[in-house]
Amino acid sequence: MSGIGPVEPGEGTHAWNATDPDSPLPSAAPRGRLLRVYGRHRRAALTAAAVAALFAGGGYLYATRPQKPPPPPPPYPSQAIDFTYLNRDVTPRDAPPGSFSLALAVSVRSGPPVTVTRITQPYAGLSLTSAPSTPFRTTADSPRKITITLHVTECGNVPKNAGLPFLDVTLRNTRAIEVHSFIPGPRYAHDLSEALHAACSDDAT
Repeated sequence: MSGIGPVEPGEGTHAWNATDPDSPLPSAAPRGRLLRVYGRHRRAALTAAAVAALFAGGGYLYATRPQKPPPPPPPYPSQAIDFTYLNRDVTPRDAPPGSFSLALAVSVRSGPPVTVTRITQPYAGLSLTSAPSTPFRTTADSPRKITITLHVTECGNVPKNAGLPFLDVTLRNTRAIEVHSFIPGPRYAHDLSEALHAACSDDAT
């Protein structure tokens, strides 16, 4: 007689009998463990996302922070330096006849040091040297005395009365190189006129 009987449990397995309380329960997935593993992965992913968002937000704030304005450029050298006439000075012993010396003070009001690279004057009948010789540098709040010595080379090309004499000075600092004309003032004009008159008088030797 043929037919299909009850399915026998395979090797290593046991049939579960609902009426037998000692019968083993069918195996089930460890749900609690899976939930714990999933929870850990989820928390790690959320933490990584939060850290990434924090760095991204910090980078954005750093990139969009208000920028400090750049410092103002230093002044042009002619705007930072003063030439002030002092008085007649002692003429060097080795100066040729017809020479005389005038003293000035050079000072830098503010900003970087200023280098005086050249000093000239406008009259064709005069030559000029300075002590210290050019180039020389002057720093802020540290004025220095310079002495210019003028030598009359041709009396016919110098004025008998210098009304507004000036000095052409080449200046340099970290911003620019400039040629600027300075008028040392009425006392300078007076002493220059007297010295020229004395150098070019009829009895001058």
